[in-house]
Amino acid sequence: MEYKLWLDTMTKYRNECIIIVDKNANLVYYNEPIANFFDQNKDQSEMIGKNILELLENFTEEESTFYRVLKTGEPIFDYIQTFINYAKKRVTAISTTLPLVDNNKIIGAIEILEDVNNFKKLHKKVTELQKEDHYRINSCSNDKNNGACYTIKDIIGESKEIKELKNKIIKIADSSSSVLVYGETGTGKELVVQAIHNSSFKRKDKPFIAQNCAAIPKNLLESILFGTTSGSFTGSKEKPGLFEIADGGTLLLDEINSMDLELQAKLLRVLQTGEIMRLGGNRTIKLDVRVVATSNVDPLEAVNSGLIRQDLYYRLNVISLNIPPLRNRREDIEILLNYFINMYNKILNKNVIDISDSCKKYLVSYDWPGNIRELRYTVENIMNFIEKNIIELDNLPDNIKNYNSNDIDKSKKDDLVIYPLKDTLKQVEIDMIKKALAVTNGNQARAAKLLEIPRQTLFNKILKYDIKGNITFD
Repeated sequence: MEYKLWLDTMTKYRNECIIIVDKNANLVYYNEPIANFFDQNKDQSEMIGKNILELLENFTEEESTFYRVLKTGEPIFDYIQTFINYAKKRVTAISTTLPLVDNNKIIGAIEILEDVNNFKKLHKKVTELQKEDHYRINSCSNDKNNGACYTIKDIIGESKEIKELKNKIIKIADSSSSVLVYGETGTGKELVVQAIHNSSFKRKDKPFIAQNCAAIPKNLLESILFGTTSGSFTGSKEKPGLFEIADGGTLLLDEINSMDLELQAKLLRVLQTGEIMRLGGNRTIKLDVRVVATSNVDPLEAVNSGLIRQDLYYRLNVISLNIPPLRNRREDIEILLNYFINMYNKILNKNVIDISDSCKKYLVSYDWPGNIRELRYTVENIMNFIEKNIIELDNLPDNIKNYNSNDIDKSKKDDLVIYPLKDTLKQVEIDMIKKALAVTNGNQARAAKLLEIPRQTLFNKILKYDIKGNITFD
């Protein structure tokens, strides 16, 4: 790590609880003058140099805020996480994780931790950090410092569906009506909500606050949304909730279908009255907050299955936005591929200039069950390993090359998917060999007879395709 930048960072935020890691997510420095997030009885020398996943044992790379920031270069604000620290202690904190950038390269990341009772203070610190030159937010295309990075320009695509979505965003941006956004996982629901906020003349200079309803327990979520009063429960303090912090702006309730039904009833009352009452309080607080909720399951199905209250659904669904899955707007796939290739050319110092025709056809016909998120990280995977400047079929990750379209609900397909013949024949061959071995309990001789091929040919194909299982030779 560039130590001048590290020392500057450590000096500026020495009074905060901070963790700094290098580009490999190994601990470089930590400081906790207020809360015992790690273990104050431990010598720092025991922890410096260890990977963050060793120190926070219940996290994987996919779940780690540090790894996400190091990979994407995008900051993560106001994220509530519960982890098991180096001292085997369970800790819940609100974190802000930012990339450390030097000469356009990510050289590390810093995370600032706050106790859940000090959310307002953290939000103020986030605003200050966004103004610092050291923390370059490459994904942000606006300078509002309001917590919302994305604008309508960041919604990539030229399909009819995307053009209609953008038009709706412009029309509803200055309304105060609630919005319910539905889209499959990975379609970019939060990006759309941020675009709504930043398209509003009335709210774009006010806070944008997002909370994932599935991330934390019901009791904690209630106090986070509505705030607490001193004495409302053991150890509680006077603390504003997210509704108060978002006053004048937008509050995103992500995965509303995961919210407890009892809490949904309280949310409904807030939406109807425009007032909140802190836990343990006796005073109502009038607020001007636009609530936008998202769901990764069809809202009507969620109502029918009891995940969303019907009365709350009607109150939220004043304005409904549906984000189409990528397979329903295939004309946008090539545009997105080029966008992410250009992005990772800059991040990874690559010089990829094109995709071969056969590879392009394959990627356009692929169903992308993980939608834009899957497409983005597929491109990132390719760009990390590629040595040439043209992406070929051989560069695709195995899970994409070996994809079986039967895994996707046929009712969701909008057209006939065409795959390259070579790869299709290979997959059919693998499937038939596996089925024959399954029927014969792994007996190669009998499987070869069923397939009507020589046993040696079957043996060679098992080796070629690395087919595993309980396989016998007699």
